[in-house]
Amino acid sequence: MRWRKRWVLGLLAAGVAAGLAMAEWQASVRDMQAQHARLAAAGSRVLATPCGEIEVAWRGSGDTSVLVVHGSGGGFDQGLALAEAFVPTGVRVIAPSRFGYLRTPLPADASPAAQADAFACLLDALRIEGSVVVIGVSAGAMSAAQFALRHAQRTQALALIVPVGLRPHPAAALPPWGERALATVLGADIAYGTIARQAPALVERYVLATPPALLRTAEAGERARADRMRLEILPVSARKRGIVNDTQLALQPPPMALDAIRVPTLVFSARDDLYGTFAIAEHAAAHIPGASLVGFEQGGHLLIGHRLAVAAAVQGLFAQGDLR
Repeated sequence: MRWRKRWVLGLLAAGVAAGLAMAEWQASVRDMQAQHARLAAAGSRVLATPCGEIEVAWRGSGDTSVLVVHGSGGGFDQGLALAEAFVPTGVRVIAPSRFGYLRTPLPADASPAAQADAFACLLDALRIEGSVVVIGVSAGAMSAAQFALRHAQRTQALALIVPVGLRPHPAAALPPWGERALATVLGADIAYGTIARQAPALVERYVLATPPALLRTAEAGERARADRMRLEILPVSARKRGIVNDTQLALQPPPMALDAIRVPTLVFSARDDLYGTFAIAEHAAAHIPGASLVGFEQGGHLLIGHRLAVAAAVQGLFAQGDLR
């Protein structure tokens, strides 16, 4: 009788586990469907340019335009969210998907310099003839800085937020097997969705590079911003080519003549950014003539707790650009 009881209990436990697994799978599928619907409703367009097809969305109007260059794991949707957090009202926001993200193809030359030239082609396609404020976030800082270098007359001012890849890096390039493994992991949307739901601290630490303990004590609006970024990486499979390319570039950044940038520049980072961008921000601010470093002791890669301070500094940068 004892063995029979154990079998019954075992079958019940297996049934409960299977039910929970099925429920979690269904929840992850619903998350994926919601994120696909969100992207479809966001109103992005794919424009044909001399530099290739580029996906872009834009919001607002006004005499001043801002080009928001998203980070790794992003796309035009992340650019719009970053603009919502940091860009003042009354400004026209242009948010492209960089090479390999969402509906923007990954060309043979996916370097930051080529991406910067693609931004210029995009502005031409949008018939924006004047200069723009450029905000580059995380891995997007590389192509944002290159735009200020290669298209200085079209750059009103530059903001580099938690920048990646702006100084020589001792790390080796990702080997081919590592690139394949990364691409395989990034193709697993349901797996990522499950981890994001069931183990948010793992995503916060290793993807968003922000200390989970900091997020637990953050105010509600900042926690909501982090939750949004954690979930809106989905569908990660539509971003994997860009993420792999960004990873290679971050490990072996191409040389960049930061001392040749001649536009008003602000650089932002926090010492506890788990991607280690504070040292990169210090390097960039020290080598870009006239640049200022806005540094925080805490905040992680998302600069949690400093949204208003960053937004105020960026607004001041718009005014500086007007005087250039």
